[in-house]
Amino acid sequence: MELFYNPLSRSCQKVLIALYEKQANFFPRIINLHDPLERRRYAELYPLCSLPLLKTKDNWQLPDSSIIIEYVDQQIHAGTQLIPREPQTNLRTKMLDRLIDNQLYRTLYDMEKHQRLPEQMQQQLLIKQHEKQLRLVLLELENQLKQHHWLCGDGFTLADCALIPALNSLPKEIQLMEFYELSRYWQQAELRGSWQLVEEEVEQAQAALHSGIQPPP
Repeated sequence: MELFYNPLSRSCQKVLIALYEKQANFFPRIINLHDPLERRRYAELYPLCSLPLLKTKDNWQLPDSSIIIEYVDQQIHAGTQLIPREPQTNLRTKMLDRLIDNQLYRTLYDMEKHQRLPEQMQQQLLIKQHEKQLRLVLLELENQLKQHHWLCGDGFTLADCALIPALNSLPKEIQLMEFYELSRYWQQAELRGSWQLVEEEVEQAQAALHSGIQPPP
């Protein structure tokens, strides 16, 4: 398997957590889509040019983080079972994964994009709306965690792979201490071996970015 990704992407971090949880063997292919030459080369492989992308042994190209994780969970029986078999837990896991991807990730992306604008172009009302939306989603996740050790029960699942990168990139306006269960959850997540491996790679990528060195193709 080959994984095309960038460590600074939340969706890519989500997939990396899952691969480490599954003890999967894969070839890492770090892609910098902001580099025109590198983007053009990648577009020859995958014209839609989105990350992450998993190229399987059978030459399937799987472009969605949740689909990649479900495929890997089906193919590799070692490590953590990320997609629960019990129907209700399975449905809850996928529901919370969609909530995190469609609401939490999207709001974080919109907020970060807006905050990168010149200060005179930023709209404080819009920023406040983003903050309110983040808190609403976090409150829903807080309520889920009142009953569970991990997000969907005692076991680590797809939903946890999605949530951890989001919590790691919350803006300074959102203090995790506002949420008792999420704070408890984050403390145990930081000790998870799979996240520690991803965190190391993120730190290396951030250091390379700040030094002006582009990540290798």
